[in-house]
Amino acid sequence: MRLPILVIGLALALWSMSSCSSVEVFIEKKEVSIFKPYQRFALVNKELGIQGFSDQDLDIKVQNELIKMLTSTGMQYDAVNPEVLIKYYSNEDIRQREQVVPLSPYPYWGMRMYDPWLFNPMMRNYSSTVRTSNYELLQVILDIIDPKADKYVMMITAVTEVSQPKNKPKLTIQALHKATTSFVIANSPN
Repeated sequence: MRLPILVIGLALALWSMSSCSSVEVFIEKKEVSIFKPYQRFALVNKELGIQGFSDQDLDIKVQNELIKMLTSTGMQYDAVNPEVLIKYYSNEDIRQREQVVPLSPYPYWGMRMYDPWLFNPMMRNYSSTVRTSNYELLQVILDIIDPKADKYVMMITAVTEVSQPKNKPKLTIQALHKATTSFVIANSPN
């Protein structure tokens, strides 16, 4: 009796944690199918010295994390004879969000039938309040290229919103994990 309740509770906990993910992943440009799993890879950014992010420290962190994640799945970094080339870059777009906050018809004292001071035009303008907040739309893009065919294996875009600059490294790594996981799943043997 206790085991089914425990299993249901664990399933609900996992479901609630997975539904809170703020990263959307899109797979585009599949020009070449994966017939056999790729074993060797190289990063174009590392070999050519291309910076994929505007912040150099974040770029180095992403590069190291990407190599660590791919080597942990059994792939090997080989800059001389790679089976697949991976190029990463970002699209960092600062945007504004408008938030309309309507005036509560029941302010401080709770629900009342009639209050002569609530909608008194001499006291205050009781229209909705509009606030704006800045956020950054961050896209982590992985181009995965087959060098022999000179075509895209796939292009993976992971999109997230960064509302505070201190959360940017954490959300960038989270988006990179989601994008890399999509490639690892596609690259794994059936």
